[in-house]
Amino acid sequence: MSMTDPLGDLLARIRNGQRAHQPMVQSPASKIRANVLEVLQREGYIRGYTREEVRPGVAELKIELKYVDGEPVIREITRVSKPGRRIYSRVSDLPRVYNGLGIAILSTPRGVMSDNEARAANVGGEILCRVF
Repeated sequence: MSMTDPLGDLLARIRNGQRAHQPMVQSPASKIRANVLEVLQREGYIRGYTREEVRPGVAELKIELKYVDGEPVIREITRVSKPGRRIYSRVSDLPRVYNGLGIAILSTPRGVMSDNEARAANVGGEILCRVF
């Protein structure tokens, strides 16, 4: 059966893994998931991720979660734009997450990037999720 919201599934896996203090979580691989994980790694919210072939044509992402003094680095990770209701924003209307302490991850015509990178590149797009 097909999944209706693969990105929401990825965020739930990260959230659940950090609540259980797991060092690593696994998720089915896709381009959008890998792009979001790349932004999370660049911004310092996860240690890293690797793509692993389970069998020919089926890949999996292994995500290394990050903790500081036993507490998860990601305090809150929520989906903004959902399959039933897409949320788009111009560059001038991009949200500030916790007054700049967190990030919003956007899908723009120039690729998936954080809100700070989108402001620097002067592009808007679909707000995928918020991370704090």
